[in-house]
Amino acid sequence: MDEIPTDSLHAAIIMDGNGRWAAERGWPRTRGHRAGADSVRGVIEAAPHHGIAFLTLYAFSSDNWRRPAGEVSALMSMFSRFLRSEADRCRENGVRLSVIGRRDRLRDDLLAVIDAAEQTTLGATKIHVQIAVDYSARDSIVRASRAGGNCSREEFARRIAEANNADPSVPPVDLLIRTGREQRLSDFLLWECAYAELYFSNRMWPDFDAGDLACAVDAYRGRQRRFGAVLPPDERAPSASVEWGPHAVV
Repeated sequence: MDEIPTDSLHAAIIMDGNGRWAAERGWPRTRGHRAGADSVRGVIEAAPHHGIAFLTLYAFSSDNWRRPAGEVSALMSMFSRFLRSEADRCRENGVRLSVIGRRDRLRDDLLAVIDAAEQTTLGATKIHVQIAVDYSARDSIVRASRAGGNCSREEFARRIAEANNADPSVPPVDLLIRTGREQRLSDFLLWECAYAELYFSNRMWPDFDAGDLACAVDAYRGRQRRFGAVLPPDERAPSASVEWGPHAVV
């Protein structure tokens, strides 16, 4: 199996809009979450075709514990079923699965499923998919800072990864996508998104598909990333002319 190219993209997605998608149809919010799981499968499958070798999905924030207990329980059960049903298929298709975020507040049975899925897919090298559960970027930065002492940015980034049970070799985010008509970061990968290109889609997450992902990546490819520097005249690309569809805002 081919190794992940060093110039591959890290895309991160705030998968927003499941509940509203269901409510607009007069359905319970949990039905929207189930539909959202289908979008997860489709996007994971499509991502490598667009040069994405690292994909981080925001599944459950630390603030989401404040939702109704029934919805939280349903989400955790769906997450467990997803990992159990998809782990073998992911391994066969070169997909490595990892779960980032806190683990001390998750149920023991869910922790066992997470560990099994991570071990099953550990050797996969086509794409590394991180799923953020009980995740808060601000809290992880606070936990990393508690180690004390002076350190480099690289060392601090390693501490943040450690605080999130994440692989420190995963590169910073290149492209951050948010669905659901909202335009905010919602405490997601704040350190890792320091120079990420932002793309906001009006699609609700259950409607977001491979074509929408392609549009987001095309928009990213049309931008010029300078990381705070000024490029010499001979290296400046002409302004990109991008056709935006009716479902995206940037």
